[in-house]
Amino acid sequence: MAAITSTDLTESEERSAGQKAAAFFSEVFNRTIAFIVFFGLWEIAPRLNWIDPVFFPPFSKVMVTFWDLLISGALPMNLLVSLQRAATGFALGAVFAIPLGLLIGWFRGFEKLMKPLLETLRQTSAIALYPVLVVIFGLGETSKIALVFWGTIWAMLLNSISGVKNADPVLIKAARAMGASQLVIFTKVILPGAMPYLLTGIRLSATASILILVAAEMMGASKGLGYMLYDAQMKYKIPQMYVAIVTMGILGVSVNTLLTLLERKLLGWKEEINPNA
Repeated sequence: MAAITSTDLTESEERSAGQKAAAFFSEVFNRTIAFIVFFGLWEIAPRLNWIDPVFFPPFSKVMVTFWDLLISGALPMNLLVSLQRAATGFALGAVFAIPLGLLIGWFRGFEKLMKPLLETLRQTSAIALYPVLVVIFGLGETSKIALVFWGTIWAMLLNSISGVKNADPVLIKAARAMGASQLVIFTKVILPGAMPYLLTGIRLSATASILILVAAEMMGASKGLGYMLYDAQMKYKIPQMYVAIVTMGILGVSVNTLLTLLERKLLGWKEEINPNA
């Protein structure tokens, strides 16, 4: 049997490293090609007058305006204001919706009592409620936070209920057979099983909080991304208007990506149990 030389090992390692590099660049290309085509068309279309450059300026012009607003501090200031409002409303919604959803899912009688009311309330648009919130809380921060609160509780609430109701009945029966108390079953069986649903609800609500807040800021605010968008539209600052839109998109993608990474980290045990899931 021929001996394996160090040269053979080096060549094998080089091939392996080359394959990994090729796979990496292929993955990057697959993930970015759609963006490259989209922004390329955005740049070319107005320059070739396929669309009116006055109302749809080239992407490079939007990026120059983005940089100017970033350096001047106007963009970071408005972004920070929106983040503070969205985070406050979302946090309050999570503190309210998740425990309530777990209780409704665990106690069937409580679910029957609350379900008709919840089904009615969740059909009410958050934006439609904004005038009512303004009348109650005024045009200040409270009305905007209350609007985000209302708009974000439903995904977390419904996913919390679903998480509890879809717990593995075999595990519940096994825990009861071993003499586990209701509290132990809830904390050791129900909550871990409901975690994927809870995290999905949190991710959906976090993204929704930004969209709802921007709409509120467009209707009554002096700061924030929504105000920045509305002000640019009214003053025909078209590149600045697109800067606000692009910033909202980046913010939404960033929040969703961070929460997705958190979900994978917290639910690593699930992938280990079922690697093909």
